[in-house]
Amino acid sequence: MKKLIALVLAAVLALSLVASASALQIAVPNDPTNEGRALLLLQTAGYITLKEDAGITATVADIVENPLGIEFYEAEAAALPNLLADVDYAIINNNFALDAGLVPSNGLLVEAADSPYVNVLSVKEGNEDAPLTKALIAALSSQQVVDFFTATYPNGDCVCTLTNVTDGYDPEVDYDALAGQTIVVGGTPNPHVYVLNIAKEILAAKGITLQVAEYTDYVLPNEALEAGDLYANFFAHSPYQENFNAENGTHIVNVLGIHVEPMAMYGGKQTDLSALSAQ
Repeated sequence: MKKLIALVLAAVLALSLVASASALQIAVPNDPTNEGRALLLLQTAGYITLKEDAGITATVADIVENPLGIEFYEAEAAALPNLLADVDYAIINNNFALDAGLVPSNGLLVEAADSPYVNVLSVKEGNEDAPLTKALIAALSSQQVVDFFTATYPNGDCVCTLTNVTDGYDPEVDYDALAGQTIVVGGTPNPHVYVLNIAKEILAAKGITLQVAEYTDYVLPNEALEAGDLYANFFAHSPYQENFNAENGTHIVNVLGIHVEPMAMYGGKQTDLSALSAQ
């Protein structure tokens, strides 16, 4: 149903684009921090200039110089791959790009691999030092997870940032005391759900059940975590989680940075950047 809604929203926006085809059109995510992230990518490339104090939550309203006269279309991040054919370019979050069969390393503009937007495991405040959290952190810090990123993304489409790599387990955790318990962890598709399934197998060997709940948006996983329907989630980068807390009064704590997904701009009607250079 969520994917159907995204398709419908994409179709509605596509119709609105038909009436405005004279200027170059770039679609960007409309959620906090990811829109700013996309605009920062364009600013780094020299196409726009943002207000000095715009920060990571910048929107198109913060653009002070747009010499190319680019028209921006803000849309739900999950809908952007479906909009690609109707705009000149779209800046798409890595996980949605991969899910749509796009190759981030082949993007026309690609964020640097040392990006501060590290995807994190998050729990609700009060659970950050709980034994189950420590067990989950150890499983997600395993060599198996490192190997997954190395083998699956040899071109750097996703870059693992784990430093304290484990065998999957924390020697300070009493796994016998945790046996028989179940935790539900939310994640978005590729690569988050894949990584969670690695942790699922590791924890299962100790009698702990990890149920993976898949989401296709950036709001519901945090609402479910705050409500207690999820024990943890793994879908967003650290700046997004921090901003979500600030805007919604939630109590989400980031406990582990796992990987970076370089954001990229893809060609829709355009196949290269020459249209931007020619303006």
